Amino acid sequence: MLYLTGIIITFFLVVILSSKKNKSDADKILALWLFFTGFHLFLYYLHYKNDFASFPFLLGLELPMPLLQGPFLYLYTSALTNQNQNKKYNLLHFLPFVIAILFLMPFFSLSFEEKLKVFQNEGKGYENLILILYSAILLSGIVYALLSLQKLSKHRKNISDQFSFNEKINLRWLQYLILGSSIIWIVVIFYEDEYIFSFVVFYLMFIGYFGIKQVGIFTNQSVNENAFLTISANENIEIETVSEKVKYEKSGLSNTELQSIHQKLNEIMTNEKLYKNPDLTLTELSQKLNVHPNVLSQVINSAEGTNFYDYINSQRVEEFQKLILLPENQKFTLLSVAFECGFNSKTAFNRNFKKVTGLSPSEYLK
Repeated sequence: MLYLTGIIITFFLVVILSSKKNKSDADKILALWLFFTGFHLFLYYLHYKNDFASFPFLLGLELPMPLLQGPFLYLYTSALTNQNQNKKYNLLHFLPFVIAILFLMPFFSLSFEEKLKVFQNEGKGYENLILILYSAILLSGIVYALLSLQKLSKHRKNISDQFSFNEKINLRWLQYLILGSSIIWIVVIFYEDEYIFSFVVFYLMFIGYFGIKQVGIFTNQSVNENAFLTISANENIEIETVSEKVKYEKSGLSNTELQSIHQKLNEIMTNEKLYKNPDLTLTELSQKLNVHPNVLSQVINSAEGTNFYDYINSQRVEEFQKLILLPENQKFTLLSVAFECGFNSKTAFNRNFKKVTGLSPSEYLK
């Protein structure tokens, strides 16, 4: 009953994603990922029920199926964080699966009775092929999990370089997917199929429960193709992409130009206090200065020795230190003054204030 429930939930999610309007690349990849996972679970269910006689042509197809999991996780992570720039090479990630199918063709060409006999004799005659396949599956799972974590780490840095806030930008969805997938591979190493697929079912239930709450995945929200899509349990934010084509050290920005832009940056922050905008982004600030976002990011990194996020929040902390001393502000709470300075939550205010001053706001006032 557990496996059947997992199959139903999986294909239900596939239907929801397939019927969604304005699907993003991430939606399409997730739909395919869920479809093949559900199909793999169905194949195991036939084994579990000893019912392959009803679908004799399917016997053995489950063997290379795990080779699809790693690539789908990696491509989904890449698409969701807008780091899937070389789409024309995506199919190459599935080459190991295709190669495994080709190596298994002699087995697939056997009659149903012959294939069933091989299974009943625990793969007799195919021991070396099974060992190679099992090793390839483990290697694929580990490598793609690490590559997905690398993509996530890179995305975190892009957020700090682009945004002055991160409270609404939540990567838990990706973290949970990668963590759950990694746990499945650990289960594969140490446990039997029954435990593996039981965990897979609970993993799929999690995707169903947690994923339904993801505004950008299961609803018909239009997604900007030139944006990062980061998702939290309650909110969805579109994040402008950071071009990988322009590296700081290759920008050709002279020291004189850097100092000039830095001076303009200081002037506009002093005169217009743009940091008071709680949703300020690097792109918005670069438009004010009439420079490319990558150039402005380089200026902040070189002249201020920090990223955009820390730079703007340090400006907010300095503004708070000035405002809190004014007599007319004594009647206001610390948090209301912090909001006036551009902070959008108590957590962000306390964290950034302590990061800049080494003290909590209350300790500082004392």
